[in-house]
Amino acid sequence: QVQLVESGGTSVQAGDSLQLSCVFSGFAATVTWAWYRQTPGHERERVAFLTRADTMSYADSVKGRFAISRDAYADTVYLQMNNLKPEDTGVYYCVSKGRPLSGGILKEYWGQGTRVTVFP
Repeated sequence: QVQLVESGGTSVQAGDSLQLSCVFSGFAATVTWAWYRQTPGHERERVAFLTRADTMSYADSVKGRFAISRDAYADTVYLQMNNLKPEDTGVYYCVSKGRPLSGGILKEYWGQGTRVTVFP
């Protein structure tokens, strides 16, 4: 069974840094990882994206402040968030595209989300 478990969400002050983690399991192979966020009054947004070839991309709203990385040995993906702003407040989701150990096609799997609140 594929699982993605995020952690690290908490309340911080503007300007602070925070690192989110996502431990994933149950995959036979994974090809991409991403962090999405759902902020109040906005559509769900992909903020960071990483391929197995370590190609990265970021939403303009977080470029230069956020960084996605992975530890292949620990099956963990991280989102380092620096210089946080109140508009970064929301629920952050880890997403991975892969093939499950149980067999089947390549598809996206989502974690349950972790909440980040940034106070002014």
